[in-house]
Amino acid sequence: MKKCSSCRGNMEKLQSATPEGFSYHYYRCIKCGEEILDMKQLHVVADKYRKVKHYRAKLSKWGHSLGLRIPKEISQKYHLSDKNDVILVQEKDGIKIIPV
Repeated sequence: MKKCSSCRGNMEKLQSATPEGFSYHYYRCIKCGEEILDMKQLHVVADKYRKVKHYRAKLSKWGHSLGLRIPKEISQKYHLSDKNDVILVQEKDGIKIIPV
């Protein structure tokens, strides 16, 4: 069993996932709560991020507002149509679109 480098307590192996759904393993100290991710796992997750398909979208002026065209592949994946409403959430680095 791995030992914590801070307190020498036992580390438990846990699993989590990134917001995009990439699962990974990490270790948390049972005693002090310190969490570590080994470099091998970090590289695995980084490689998955590199392979994620990125999309470009065009903004169009619609009256005094802007319209965003969502690519067909994304609209199918999230079951979106012109009859759906979405929630726009302002975040530090961008906008999150949540289907309702």
